[in-house]
This record gives sequence, C-alpha cells and structure tokens, in this order.
Amino acid sequence: MSNYLLSYVGWTFLPNLVTGWVQSLYYGITIRAGDPKPQPGSPRYLKHRRRIHIAVIVIYLLYTIYEADYLVRLDGDFYQDLDLPVDVDEKKIKSRFRRLATIYHPDKAVSPEDHVNAETYFVKLKSAQDTLTDATKRFAYDRFGPDILKWQQLSSTRDYILVGLQKAGPLYGGSIVFMILLNMVGYLQWGRYWRYLIFACLALIEYHTLTRPYWSPLLTKILNPLLTTVTSHPPLLPFQFVALAHKITLTFFIAMGQLSSFFAPRTPPGSSSSSAIDEQQLQRLEQLAQTTEVETGMVLALEMAPMVGDEAGQDDMKGRVREWLVQNTVRSDPEVRDAMGRAMQKKRLGAPPGARQQVTTARSFNHVQ
Repeated sequence: MSNYLLSYVGWTFLPNLVTGWVQSLYYGITIRAGDPKPQPGSPRYLKHRRRIHIAVIVIYLLYTIYEADYLVRLDGDFYQDLDLPVDVDEKKIKSRFRRLATIYHPDKAVSPEDHVNAETYFVKLKSAQDTLTDATKRFAYDRFGPDILKWQQLSSTRDYILVGLQKAGPLYGGSIVFMILLNMVGYLQWGRYWRYLIFACLALIEYHTLTRPYWSPLLTKILNPLLTTVTSHPPLLPFQFVALAHKITLTFFIAMGQLSSFFAPRTPPGSSSSSAIDEQQLQRLEQLAQTTEVETGMVLALEMAPMVGDEAGQDDMKGRVREWLVQNTVRSDPEVRDAMGRAMQKKRLGAPPGARQQVTTARSFNHVQ
C-alpha cells in the first residue's frame, strides 16, 4: 500500500515540476542569448509545454512500470531461491534442496552472526521445498504468492481459491465504487468508457489466472517467451503477473487523468462567449424592434391626424416618419451597429468599426465641441 501511495504522490507533482525544468532547459539550448523567449501564456509557449508534458508523462509511465517489475524481481520467489525452472518436477526439487542444505546448513556457520543468517536462509529454503513439493500448496503459491504461508487450516485447492478471491474482492469493489463516485462529481469524464473496459478486463484476467488449473496463456504463450527470449528476465509467475497488472492499471489510469486536459474535446476558445453575446444581441434586437413598432404607431397616429382623407399626404408622411425612426432609433443603437459590424466582417465586405468604438469616438468629439 505504501508503494501505491508513493506512486500517487509522485504522479501528483512530478510531471508538472519536471515539465517546467525541461521547458526551461529546452529554451536555454535552442534559443540564442539575447533572443526573446516565448512568454508564458503565448500560443508558442503553450504548444511547447503541451508536447513536453505529454513526453514527460509517457516516460514516467514507462519508468513506473519498470520500477514495479524491478520490485517484483527483487522480492524473488521460491523457484529462484532453489535456482530451478518453473516447470520443475518434485524429484528435482527434493534433490536440489538436499544439495543446498549441505552447503547452507546452520551447523556449518562459524560465527554467531553467520549462524543466524544461515538459519534464516535455511528456513526459507525449507519453506520453498515444502511448498513446491505439495501439489495443492504449489498451485496456491503460483497464483497467490507467499501470502499462502499465513493461511492456516486450508487443505484443498478450492479452499485456497475461495480465500484468494475473498482477498481480491475488496480491491475491485472499492475501486469500482470510487470510480463511480468520481464520475458522479464530474471527475474522470474523459476516457470513462475505456477505464471501465480496462478494469473489467483486468478482473476477468485475474479471475481466469487464479482459478484455472493451468497457467494463463498470456503468460505461457506470449509474455514469458518474450521476456526470456529478448531479455534476461526470469519467467513471471501468475501472482507476479497479477501484481504487475494491478500496478500498471493504476499508473495507466493516473496517466490518463494527467493527459485528459490535452486530449479531452474542448469548446473552441471564445465560441461559447461569442454565441452567448450573439444570443443577447438577437434578444436586444427583438426587443428594440417591438419597441420601435409601438413608437411608430403612436407617432403616425399623431402626425396623421391633420391629414385625414389625404391619402397621398399620408403615404408621404408614413415614409418620412419610418425613415426617421430607422435612422435615429435603430441604426444609432450601439448593439445594432456592433451586430452589423460583426455580420459584415464575416461576409468580408469591409465591415465598419464596431458600434462601441464609434460611440466612444462620437462622444469624445461631442465633448470637444
């Protein structure tokens, strides 16, 4: 658990810290002395930071996987303790133990300190021999690791499987509840489907690995042949494979969270605010049109009173009043002029400056007069 906690703490601050160092070093190498560097917040600066940050996260992910594998190999296993292959038979196990016992028996130690060390090592060899020569315990050890030595009063393969699944159950139950809660409060939204899919695949692979009487084909057909052929890595046992799968899945989920800010779909800059502004302008125009229509009716009613019966005069007066209202009420409105300027800019017709700028200039000119 402490290793998982340290890994999470490292993921929390190391990528951002290293990204800042690498970006400063990159600018120090690629930009000559005296030349301006990209300012924080500029498009070029953000592009460089995005690429460096992604590279740092990927490299740290690979390092975390290597570290997990190194810790697994450092702990060792009973086969390595006896220096035997994983497919060794019972006869060779007993023969190997007798040979090692004659070399490392505590009675052959000279000093008291050597005697204590030799006794500890001899007990470890004896546990390895007793476990691997018992078919049931060997089955359980290959799948659940040295923890089975603490499981008392278990005699059958079924007993070991049930206890092992009970040990793994809280991990999956707690993890799925935690992921659902984070999704409900708005976290881990990007890649949510893939997280659940990977988590389900991990649970299925672990269940198959722990319960089958044979080793998983992922180990025997793919992973172990690749490791032993390409590298000097010893074959992985099923419990080591499961432990690595847990650590890789956890670090991969954390890396996905770190990368979500770069790959999650975003709204184009200014689009939401621009659409909100356009909608406000449309509402303003609609209200202005309704008000203008009411004012037009009132003005026409007053102006047309002396011309009752003169249709030509009425038509001429209606046209003049309509033009006056359009010029002095609609076109002079700042929101209308601003909307007209935006529309003409989009059509590339040489739009006049926005209304806000013109209104400010006109007010300044009137003030001077």
